[in-house]
Amino acid sequence: MGKLTKKQKEAQSKIDPEQAYSFMTAAEVLKEISYVKFDASVDIDVRLGVDPRKADQMVRGVVTLPHGTGKEVRVLVLCTPEKEEEAKEAGADFVGLDEYITKIEGGWTDIDVIITMPNVMAKVGRLGKVLGPRGLMPNPKSGTVTMDVGKAVQEVKAGKIDFRVDKTGIIHASIGKVSFDAEKLAQNAQEMMSTLVRMKPSSAKGTYVKSVYLSSTMSPSVSIDKSTISGL
Repeated sequence: MGKLTKKQKEAQSKIDPEQAYSFMTAAEVLKEISYVKFDASVDIDVRLGVDPRKADQMVRGVVTLPHGTGKEVRVLVLCTPEKEEEAKEAGADFVGLDEYITKIEGGWTDIDVIITMPNVMAKVGRLGKVLGPRGLMPNPKSGTVTMDVGKAVQEVKAGKIDFRVDKTGIIHASIGKVSFDAEKLAQNAQEMMSTLVRMKPSSAKGTYVKSVYLSSTMSPSVSIDKSTISGL
């Protein structure tokens, strides 16, 4: 492990490693210890008691954060001509079909979310090798394959995020920015946890939520007291 800088040491000193915090207190601490010169992202990491190798324990879903993520989300809508105006009016950054499929095949992925329609998935499907590793492949379960492209764009722009448990049983998601009020960060975190609790697989045994941490870019992580999370 590299040597800690003066600012890193100062941040570490303000966190009691033996203490777990409520979301509100954790958010206040993160705002205090963030020392980077940009508006750092605030992330939540949740270790679940599931086995992601088993299909019936794969936790994946979407949540609409009440205060958004604070990030400007670039949305591409791959659709047929009659849906293009709807997508543009909803705020999509890029709209089209064949020309964007060609661009993506050439390596272009300067986007955050792709929304498409069921009847063009045959064309989009061949982009799996490019989009899959980047987490950009549209999926009906995340609401990004739909005929209602306008609504889908609005939801993504308003703070709807897609999450899934990784192979180690951890869910990682961005829930805001350090510039957010602590209360807004806490409410976003609680909404994320409420969604996860509702999604507990019936086949998962033992403790479902093993640990929860909040952190900001380059900051130490803060442990969350699970007894303060509503729904657990």
